[in-house]
Amino acid sequence: MDIWKLSIEYYKMVVEIMTKHQDIPFKILAQVEDSALSISSNIAEGYSRRTLKENLRFYEIALSSSAENCSQIHALTESEQITRNEFELLDVKLYEIENKIIRMNQSLIKKMNSGEKWESDYQ
Repeated sequence: MDIWKLSIEYYKMVVEIMTKHQDIPFKILAQVEDSALSISSNIAEGYSRRTLKENLRFYEIALSSSAENCSQIHALTESEQITRNEFELLDVKLYEIENKIIRMNQSLIKKMNSGEKWESDYQ
């Protein structure tokens, strides 16, 4: 899944940037990395769900994790704990991921509203 791959790439970027900033408290570093990892984790979990509604719920959580991470990198930038350039690199990738999640969610909502059934019975 393209969006999952992008979110893994994003997590890798976050780790690379955060590793350069050992002056940031461990708790904050862990929160930033956790929210970035949560994006791909929830996409993967949603993909494995058996109904559209369950699938959509995990993609919504992935979107929420991306919003949480966006807030965190903004705060780190404003407090001058990461550079403006580092923020821009992360922000561009995160914006791409968020928009793909939104489009995917819109597609799933359209399918649900049309009455289309999608259930995986693992057969």
